[in-house]
Amino acid sequence: MEPINRVESIITPLNRKNVDTDQIISKEFLKRIERTGFGKYLFYHWRFNSDGTEIKDFVLNDNRFENSKILVAHENFGCGSSREHAPWSILDYGFSVVIAPSYADIFYSNCMKNGLLPIRLEISEVEELLANGQQEQFSVQVNLEEQTVTGEDGKSYSFEIDPYYKNMLLNGWDEIELTFQYEDHITNYEKKQQLA
Repeated sequence: MEPINRVESIITPLNRKNVDTDQIISKEFLKRIERTGFGKYLFYHWRFNSDGTEIKDFVLNDNRFENSKILVAHENFGCGSSREHAPWSILDYGFSVVIAPSYADIFYSNCMKNGLLPIRLEISEVEELLANGQQEQFSVQVNLEEQTVTGEDGKSYSFEIDPYYKNMLLNGWDEIELTFQYEDHITNYEKKQQLA
């Protein structure tokens, strides 16, 4: 995984509540076994008409937000089924941070395990960011080390994150790579078991 510390980007304002994983990545696109290639299907049925043409008023089809790395959404983001493809598709599209007031627990955990930083802010703070992002291009800097989100207007918001996940994201480790940090200890333990 890519380490995350500072991410500076314009935000993509997705002002919707209860965005479920089937809306993030619809079931018909889950046939791939790799973690890549899902970005083109992110929010597919919100982005495209049945004939494949773009739905003009959907935020991801607005070229002002092209190359944005920070998605801002509303309450209960990632609810629904536990599919790990949801964070894969968000990452593959190009986002590395999602900001929302609340997340479904399994989705939140899947984000952390796959290198996507989900930030929880107060509803009022998220609504400020959404309002700024909908009016114009609005840039923020996310600082994971300091646990802050700072807007281009100078306003700063702090967020909490479990130290375990913070360490994993800062170092770009998934749980397998984290295990390898203890490889010497594991090897020594195995040797002792063979001698016993």
